[in-house]
Amino acid sequence: MILAMKLVWFEIKFSYLKEKLFLLISTLILILSLSCNESGKETVIDFWGLGSEGEFVKQLIPRFEAQNPSIKVKVQMAPWTAAQEKLISAFASDNLPDVFQLGNTWVPQFAQLEAITELSSQLPESKIIKKENYFEGIWDTNVLDSLVYGIPWYIDTRVMFYRKDVFEKAGFSSPPKTWDELYQLSKKIKASHKGEEKYAIFIATNEWANFIIFGLQNGAEILKDNNTYGNFNGEKFTEAFSYLTKYYRENLTPLGVSQVTNVYQAFAEEYFSIYISGPWNISEFKKWMTGDLQDKWMTAALPGPNENIKGISLAGGSSLVISQRSKYKNEAWKLIEYLSKPETQIDFYHLVNDLPAVKEAWKDTSLSNNPYMKAFYEQFNYVVATPKIPEWEQIVFSKLQQYVELAARNVLSVKEALQKLDDDVNVILEKRRWMLSRNK
Repeated sequence: MILAMKLVWFEIKFSYLKEKLFLLISTLILILSLSCNESGKETVIDFWGLGSEGEFVKQLIPRFEAQNPSIKVKVQMAPWTAAQEKLISAFASDNLPDVFQLGNTWVPQFAQLEAITELSSQLPESKIIKKENYFEGIWDTNVLDSLVYGIPWYIDTRVMFYRKDVFEKAGFSSPPKTWDELYQLSKKIKASHKGEEKYAIFIATNEWANFIIFGLQNGAEILKDNNTYGNFNGEKFTEAFSYLTKYYRENLTPLGVSQVTNVYQAFAEEYFSIYISGPWNISEFKKWMTGDLQDKWMTAALPGPNENIKGISLAGGSSLVISQRSKYKNEAWKLIEYLSKPETQIDFYHLVNDLPAVKEAWKDTSLSNNPYMKAFYEQFNYVVATPKIPEWEQIVFSKLQQYVELAARNVLSVKEALQKLDDDVNVILEKRRWMLSRNK
């Protein structure tokens, strides 16, 4: 009887210990499992690219994911025409991607909204992204009040596309270096056409960039008082504006854009021989300048006001930014670093023809041996940012182009056009003045 009771007690005890042991082992397995899952967990970050960049960047992502197996990148492409509105809507609905592409002139708007992360704290630790790796004027487009909000991804600027053969006929063996040389050359080209309806240069009235470029070259302060008032009627901008309108008044450039329905065909037919534009047009000119014309065109850095001043141009392109509300800022920064490596930038250039932002990438033979790229590399050393305010695009697209057209057609004098332009700009900047006054 006693033996039977001992056996029962032993069985109960053993069963209890077995249950405890089972629970202990199960708990350990669960902990180990959770630990393994945590360490092997994929972090998914969203990346929005714009236009063709958003489409082609997908081809670069697998290599990044292979190098960073714990990070998965979801890429979404937004068309340029709807991109700004889409990004603003995403911000309003707290749905911005972790990383996204911004045109350089959009950075101030998104910084003011506090939609993007200030990146100065990440830079000292980075072995890839350093200010000195970039063209100074390009880097500056992302700097607001000494703080960095974006990293240049690809870049562009405007240079002179010209007909070498036409220049030589006019007695110019090299491109003009000063405004006066450009003007004298244009008059000779026009005279050589002997009454034909042909011109020297095409300064389109619906392209605001030329007027801003020449104004900045002349040292104009386009906006004044902390970018709260227009200063287009200031002495320096008036001089530059008058210089360009002279080309319309003297019939050196076509007046209306309707006269030039195809820029490339017009260039090939010598309807004009000089056009200020960006790298996106190189491939198009190559398509039209074929056969006997293949070697009769080239690019050159822009002329300056005089021999002592280099001809500056605009710092354009796109940058990469991180959403202020992203939960994965470290992973987002790793993606930006990857896209900023010289070898990645070259791969991207081969995919979509966007020029690398990193100077080291320009040593690649696909760029260094390209004769049309020499002018762009030279020009990138002399580029400046446009005024860094959210209202900038509204000013130049809706107002500057309007008064360029009126002055070109002599409907308004230069003085009248620029005064009216300043009046309109001051209305646009009224909210900015009010906001700044509240922050004092």
